[in-house]
Amino acid sequence: MLDLTHVRAELADHYDLAPSLDLAESMSDIHEKMKRVVPLPDWAIHAPYVKAILELKRRRNAVILGHNYMTPEIYHGVADFVGDSLQLAMKATEVDADVIVQGGVHFMAETSKILSPEKIVLMPDMEAGCSLAESITAEGVAQMRAKYPGAPVVSYVNTTAEVKAASDICCTSANALQIVDAMPGDTVIMTPDQFLAQNVANKSKKKVVFWAGSCIVHELYTAEDLRSHRAHNPGIKIIAHPECTPEVVAEADFTGSTKGIIDWVHQNQPQQAMLVTECSMAANIADELPGVNFAKTCNMCPYMKKITLEKILWVLHSMENQVHVDPAVADRARLAVQRMIDLSRKLGL
Repeated sequence: MLDLTHVRAELADHYDLAPSLDLAESMSDIHEKMKRVVPLPDWAIHAPYVKAILELKRRRNAVILGHNYMTPEIYHGVADFVGDSLQLAMKATEVDADVIVQGGVHFMAETSKILSPEKIVLMPDMEAGCSLAESITAEGVAQMRAKYPGAPVVSYVNTTAEVKAASDICCTSANALQIVDAMPGDTVIMTPDQFLAQNVANKSKKKVVFWAGSCIVHELYTAEDLRSHRAHNPGIKIIAHPECTPEVVAEADFTGSTKGIIDWVHQNQPQQAMLVTECSMAANIADELPGVNFAKTCNMCPYMKKITLEKILWVLHSMENQVHVDPAVADRARLAVQRMIDLSRKLGL
């Protein structure tokens, strides 16, 4: 656990982090990307951290990967690349950088390290975990294999390196159906998200059996919530993530991956939209779509919100919290991820 008292004292000795309206106004080009959701007084607090991080990452030859669930000051303020977990990990393999700072949760940092083993990967908070990734272990995969002999194992990228290594292939929420349909045999094991698996099963001819894991953000939404919201906001478009229950998906106007949700809102630009996913999604695209009124109803991921500007600055300053993956585990996990990438390309996804 980070000793924040020590962290703050150390940072204060090296950087001027006092709130500054003058600095905030001088960095108005960055603030412009988030001004609908981050008022100027708040930006005056964030701007000194953003300035220090931008300067330090240049000195470290570092890039910051910002997941779509990061807060706006991270997503717009310091991230070099933004996207879902796999988009970010793949981008990390393409950049000419010595250091990667993972703006996301721990399994994402592991995936970046698996795909870019030669780079230093820094995790701003090692306690930024994931309820879904932590719901299954390699032993759990072995149990499913024993129960369904011969069935291929398709594991969500939202899993630990050990689980990826124990799987035949990975999938994302965007390509899960196509990956499952391409597997040999009549039965496919999916881990660990039971609702993603059920939503895939509703569209696939395969028998899909699954591990009973779930995301603490998406499992909280109910079909009744959506019906009630629609009743009070006629004409609203409801867009859901496939980690939600099948009942919620059935009530939505569109269901898609994180990237799919963003693309759909950009393409359709409804007057009112409710994103049935993590809170920061709507905040991060609000300024790009001023004509869309985003409903404030959302669920927050407590793990994602452990990542802050202060902690990003700290790991870049100290070079602490380096992520390591056992090379033997990494090799097997990389194979499962690469199989997904290769099959996705073959299928034209």
